[in-house]
Amino acid sequence: MQDIEKQIIDEFNQFEEWLDKYNYIIELGKNLPLIDDAYKTKQYTISGCQSQVWLRAKYDKGLVIFEADSDALITKGIVSLLIRVLSHQKPDIIINAPLTFIDKIGLKEHLSPTRANGLLSMIKQMKLYALALKTKHEKNNE
Repeated sequence: MQDIEKQIIDEFNQFEEWLDKYNYIIELGKNLPLIDDAYKTKQYTISGCQSQVWLRAKYDKGLVIFEADSDALITKGIVSLLIRVLSHQKPDIIINAPLTFIDKIGLKEHLSPTRANGLLSMIKQMKLYALALKTKHEKNNE
């Protein structure tokens, strides 16, 4: 996970202006694989986001895999960064992830207050999914 965060930090360090960083985040959003429309329901919606954000998590071979989509490209780009770091990780790693790259690239301080709240809501939901999947898996293996 630290290697992925370092890659992201290095990518963002290539840009001097925040407008270029925003454009990069938007490009990342455009490249996020589409989530099946079956998951674009209230059950998968993240509350606390300015835009509509749908997040799905599944458990496969001990790892949590995330899929997401949003109706706003900047939000889609932000969630794609989170997926890049957190997806395909063990639940405990996700639950305890400090996500230092967010501060190191200056993301939170360059978002509007509502988008920053949305970012925190996305992180919280991803960690809750990891905890729920871990608990469910442990209960099934008792």
